[in-house]
Amino acid sequence: MVTLVMGVLNVTPDSFSDGGRWFDHEAAIRHGLDMINDGADVVDVGGESTRPGATPVDEGEERRRVIPVIEALAPRVRVSVDTRQASVAEAAVSAGATLVNDVSATLWPVAAAAQVGWVAMHMQGDPRNMQAAPHYHDVVTEVREFLLRRADEADTAGVPEVWIDPGIGFGKTRRHNLLLLRHLDVLVATGRPVMVGASRKSFLGTIAAGLEPGAQSPPAPVEERFEGSLASAVWAMVQGVRAVRVHDVAATVHASRLLGDNVATTTAQGPGTREGEAGA
Repeated sequence: MVTLVMGVLNVTPDSFSDGGRWFDHEAAIRHGLDMINDGADVVDVGGESTRPGATPVDEGEERRRVIPVIEALAPRVRVSVDTRQASVAEAAVSAGATLVNDVSATLWPVAAAAQVGWVAMHMQGDPRNMQAAPHYHDVVTEVREFLLRRADEADTAGVPEVWIDPGIGFGKTRRHNLLLLRHLDVLVATGRPVMVGASRKSFLGTIAAGLEPGAQSPPAPVEERFEGSLASAVWAMVQGVRAVRVHDVAATVHASRLLGDNVATTTAQGPGTREGEAGA
């Protein structure tokens, strides 16, 4: 099974990952087309930053940011809309989006009414306060139970395609994020398609900088988080995750294809058989 690659397209002036490089509509569309050429299976268009400490964006402004980009890209690739607002999700679906990527895990009624896919993500708190003091008794169990409840509600409402996402970096410490990554098999075992987005997150920056957990020093900058981002994506693929949400599309697509080819080759040849030794 080849893991799907979702490319991140932030049409915002204040995203943590790209600093507003794609805020202009034409620039955003060009970047979306580049990701399509690089092999993205889905392009995820968002008009509101959900970085830690971010403030909400007016719904009208959010629609203004994303709708022209969705309209331009939807004929060429599957488009998802990254939003917490029902009106934005509805407008995005009308513009051609077929997946609602929902960090609030509340928009299943919109997905049910429109008969499109829906991603339920776990977040403790909201972007303004989620990193203030994240706390769990058992982060893996609590995230799993929350996502399954929301997925069941979506099923009952008639959503035709339901994904779950543990919400790496959304109301989690570095330890919480690493525990969730380590135990992705627990989410995969639910039978729900799992999506993971660890790309360029700050906890990867703390690891890249060699910082101890809880250190107050700044993490490594975004441009130094590529290796950790790719490693996290590959780990997720190996664990059976169905999609990874990433900024570095080309490298992740290559990794996904390589893993998919290796699985196919191993299955065809049988375990323990190297290429060229079949039938020897």
